[in-house]
Amino acid sequence: MHPYDSEMESIISVKGLTKTYAKGFTALKNVDLEIRRGEIFALLGPNGAGKTTLINIICGIVNPTAGTVTADGHDIIRDYRAARAKIGLVPQELTSDMFEKVWNTVSLSRGLFGRAPNPAHIEKTLKSLSLWDKKFNRIMTLSGGMKRRVLIAKALSHEPMILFLDEPTAGVDVTLRRDMWNLVRELRKSGVTIILTTHYIEEAQEMADRIGVINKGEIIIVEEKATLMRKLGKKKLTLNLNAKMSELPSDLKDDGLVLSGDGMQLLYTFDANKEHTGIPDLIKKLGSKGIDFKDLQTKESSLEDIFVDLVGHQ
Repeated sequence: MHPYDSEMESIISVKGLTKTYAKGFTALKNVDLEIRRGEIFALLGPNGAGKTTLINIICGIVNPTAGTVTADGHDIIRDYRAARAKIGLVPQELTSDMFEKVWNTVSLSRGLFGRAPNPAHIEKTLKSLSLWDKKFNRIMTLSGGMKRRVLIAKALSHEPMILFLDEPTAGVDVTLRRDMWNLVRELRKSGVTIILTTHYIEEAQEMADRIGVINKGEIIIVEEKATLMRKLGKKKLTLNLNAKMSELPSDLKDDGLVLSGDGMQLLYTFDANKEHTGIPDLIKKLGSKGIDFKDLQTKESSLEDIFVDLVGHQ
């Protein structure tokens, strides 16, 4: 269980956020979003849904067309410096000076946010990211995974209260992905709020407390992960038939049964939370029609199925 109740305070508050670009393309439409202090929030959405635009506005990189955003109580436009100092951002793209050494680039990043030098913090950060033995290497000599670690170290250099990870594990090897998740969990324990965008849905399923789905610039749902899985999760029953069926009798279609393409399976979707799933009646009905099946299996829908459903119905 998450250590906070549902009435917990917001650390980021987004109200009526809209972004229209010069050519008339609207990337965000009237977005409202509250991020709770100390949570891991996953923002899911297809490519081009507005995830990066939303993050870039909160981080002060892009200006909104309308709406307001506060970070830890500071308005991101009126009180830019204070708001930005609270936030660490790990962007998708590498933006570091390739000729710079790891230690220098991370220390410099801290200074940019007006924090006094703190070599002990930089050391701890580099060690937690397995970068310590690379501290005097130039960034250009590092592997892709190590460069990504440098981006994270830079984002953590000024000890932010809020950390944004934009597609953090896209194109990253398994070891780095695992290290990254351990680090995120550690940061969360220390009180940092983490917002990640991802299209690896299993990542959100494993890590997030709450999930928001964005599509075509609009937030279509924000839910506790467990609630989302329970509310929108369905189970699928698959019956493997003894003999091929050429078509489904119409009264079975009325019951919600679907015949697979090869005619060897019957598929039935039901709500596992309901007391009456309708399965016993269905099996009786199949028996009375002389439809025999070898075996049956049930499968719960994953977050991925739910996501595809949500975005598909839009």
